[in-house]
Amino acid sequence: MLGFFASPLLAAATTNEAWRGVHLWLDNDPDALALVKTLPALAAAGANTVVVEVNYSFEFQAHPELRNPKFVTRATAHQLAAAARNCNIRLIPEFNCLGHQSFGGKTGPLLRLHPEFNEASSLTLTNKNVYCLEWCPQAPGLNAIVFSLIDDMAEGFEADAFHVGMDEVYLLGAGECSRGLGKTPAELFAAQVNALHQHIVGVKKLEMLMWADRVIGPKFQGYSKYDNAGNDLSAAIDLIPRDIVMCDWHYEWRQSYPSVALLAKKGFRVWPAGFLPLKAARQLSDFAESQSTNVVGYLATTWNETSITNAPEWPPIKEILPQWK
Repeated sequence: MLGFFASPLLAAATTNEAWRGVHLWLDNDPDALALVKTLPALAAAGANTVVVEVNYSFEFQAHPELRNPKFVTRATAHQLAAAARNCNIRLIPEFNCLGHQSFGGKTGPLLRLHPEFNEASSLTLTNKNVYCLEWCPQAPGLNAIVFSLIDDMAEGFEADAFHVGMDEVYLLGAGECSRGLGKTPAELFAAQVNALHQHIVGVKKLEMLMWADRVIGPKFQGYSKYDNAGNDLSAAIDLIPRDIVMCDWHYEWRQSYPSVALLAKKGFRVWPAGFLPLKAARQLSDFAESQSTNVVGYLATTWNETSITNAPEWPPIKEILPQWK
């Protein structure tokens, strides 16, 4: 299976230098312009990679109806890409796929305008146990729209890599959607990953990244209600390409983080991702750095705990990234 999934793709950032990453929300032009001005300070703080989670806040061309009211324009995205190059920073856009199709108590543009894509159409955000809505990966016509959004963002940010999200998927395969009958939740999840990979890597020749929590499953993920799911998707780990970079996030302090070794042993490159508290971020970073195989660096996720302009001085960035060489 490893041979089948081997890819000829050579990433543009394939060097011996660690990936010292920062993950930021980016959903409007003023913040994008603030990032343009902040990139030199981020580089000085050690960052050489910035993942910008944009989602529907982009000036889509093929489907302008799916733009959020505030968005990053194509012109500003190009400006940000140029600034990143000048700072020797790799810029990677993110569009959260499958899960997280509702935000802040509101349904996102795709499911709002295309309710036929909803994985669990009887559920609404008023249901007590609904964290976020999800799309059905088997829905006819879905992938064509999603691929066009990804293409617009990749072109706008002049990207050589793309992050597809895929975290915190809870509703997939719950049995409501008839299109998934006869397939396990893991098979449905893997089908979406593989479709994205075929387009992003196979067609567009970009590197693909995703969050790792669903494929490592509850045994390896953690303790919080956000880490675990009743629809265990972990069998998907053996059904997807090995050239995907797995962003393995953990936010609690632990003695060890065995999922890092699990993913590496399976043949994936692993990009451990920490947050807060700082003690836990340091522990994950130190543990990951002690691993000898397939760990590419460290990713500091911010989740609005720091502003873009203050990010270079935020302790999990300033104190941890320089440790990675």
